[in-house]
Parts: sequence; structure tokens; C-alpha cells
Amino acid sequence: MKNLAERFLSAADRKQIEAAVAGAETQTAGEIVCMIVSRSYHYPVASVLGATVLALPLALLVTHFLGSWLWIGTDNMWFFLGLFAILFAIGHWTVEHCPSLKRRFISQQEINEEVEEAAITTFFRQGLYRTRDANGVLLFISVFEHKVWLLADKGIHEKIPQTEWEHLVARVTQGIGQGQRAEAVCNAIREIGDLLQAHFPIKPDDTDELQNLIVGEG
Repeated sequence: MKNLAERFLSAADRKQIEAAVAGAETQTAGEIVCMIVSRSYHYPVASVLGATVLALPLALLVTHFLGSWLWIGTDNMWFFLGLFAILFAIGHWTVEHCPSLKRRFISQQEINEEVEEAAITTFFRQGLYRTRDANGVLLFISVFEHKVWLLADKGIHEKIPQTEWEHLVARVTQGIGQGQRAEAVCNAIREIGDLLQAHFPIKPDDTDELQNLIVGEG
């Protein structure tokens, strides 16, 4: 079964994005990498919290009504605990396998922190900091969190203001939210290429130092 990252783009979408990166890099010495991961973190506490919220009131209700029907009492603690354990296990599995439900038990602050940490880790793990002119750019998309993060190396930060990247991220996020995934990503890549071209024009000896598109589990 395909994971979230693999389902995010079709084979045709991937080819389109790879072509967009290759096209942008024909105009600049900068290196652009688009990485799509299923999630930035597994959020185990969210599953426990969600399972508890689902199981506790249901266990109380069922204990009251079923306990009376079975003549074991409406407040039988052992019956309640056994019922809660069963419902908790079912709830935990349900929350784990329903991303839209699980996100309801995660704060936006935690999501932002985890996606940022994952993006920074990826930046170094994929070697974007090792480009010849310190001009690597990572467009990081974390599917579960519905978050886009953009990181640029120090050579780029010295020349392009952070506000440019923030506006670009907002446009990509909006496009993905409207169902235009490949189009939004390709437009962002072309915009990144235009920004880099002004400060890092193509060189005669330029080589493609990094992968254009990486799709991983995360």
C-alpha cells in the first residue's frame, strides 16, 4: 500500500516537477531540491489522547446501560476497565489510521516545530549545505501536517530577504489546498529559479549536484 507521500503525486506529476527543477536550474547555478515526505513526526501522544477522548465517555455510557441490563451494576469498576481497554485499543487504531482525525489532537505549535526540525534535518542529510556556492534551496512538503517549508543556504540568505520565501510558501500552500498540487509546486520551483537567477546566474562549468525530487516516507 502506498504511503501518504507516494499518494500525494501521480507519476505524471513527478515527471512534471522534475522537469520544472531541471528547467529552473538551466538558468541558475543554484541547486533546487523538492522533497515530499509522508510526515515529519509520528506524534504518538496524539494517538493516546485521541483514543482516550473517544473511549472514556463511550465506556462510561456503555457501562451504565449495559451493566444495568446484565444485572452487574451501573458502576461496576472492573466491567468499566475491561470495556475501556477494548474501546481504547479500537480508538487508538482508528486515530492512527485516520490522519484527519489525528491532526485534531495535535497543536499547531507542535506541528510547526516538528516540520521545521524535519526540514532542517533533511537539508543537512541530503547535503544541500555542501553545494559549491552555498546556494542550495530545499522545498520541503510534509503531507500529514499539510505544511510547506522552504530552506535556503547562507549564500542565498545574504541576498534574498526572508519575506520572499514566506510569500512563496503561502502561495504553494494555497495551491495545494485547492487541489493543484503539481501546478503549485512547479510554479514555486520556477519562482525560486527566477530569484536565484538574478543572484546566481548559470556558470559555464555548472553541474547538477543534487537530486531534483525526493519522495520518502519521512
